[in-house]
Amino acid sequence: MVELKVNGRAYQVDVEPETPLLWALRENVGLTGTKYGCGVAQCGACTVHVDGQPVRSCSLQVGDAVGKQITTIEGLAAGATMHKVQKAWIEHDVPQCGFCQSGMIMAAVALLKEKPKPTDADIDAAITNICRCGTFQQVRAAIHDAAKA
Repeated sequence: MVELKVNGRAYQVDVEPETPLLWALRENVGLTGTKYGCGVAQCGACTVHVDGQPVRSCSLQVGDAVGKQITTIEGLAAGATMHKVQKAWIEHDVPQCGFCQSGMIMAAVALLKEKPKPTDADIDAAITNICRCGTFQQVRAAIHDAAKA
């Protein structure tokens, strides 16, 4: 049994320390907004924040997340108030199939925290998530608008 701190709450999860954080979040904590994409930390669908840094949760072991603050897409909004990146995503019609969106949003939030006014080059360098629908132009526009908010 290990304790995970997720979205400001403590959860006791009965998993092996080697279990990928992604599976503990989805199967044990019940937060299914974080998606499984590739399982090898390439696509970014599983991106969450660990101590404020974007992390691909499919490749981070639960044991390495113990004692750290984990934020998932479910913890991004403040009650009923969406995060500015979530609002920009909707305004720019970014989601198509929506599968990659939670990880993409988490990556964008981390980028804006590090660089409040990113350039296109900053966005291209930081957002390495894969969108199978090809909404990268909308992603870029939404990040720029969120930076202005």
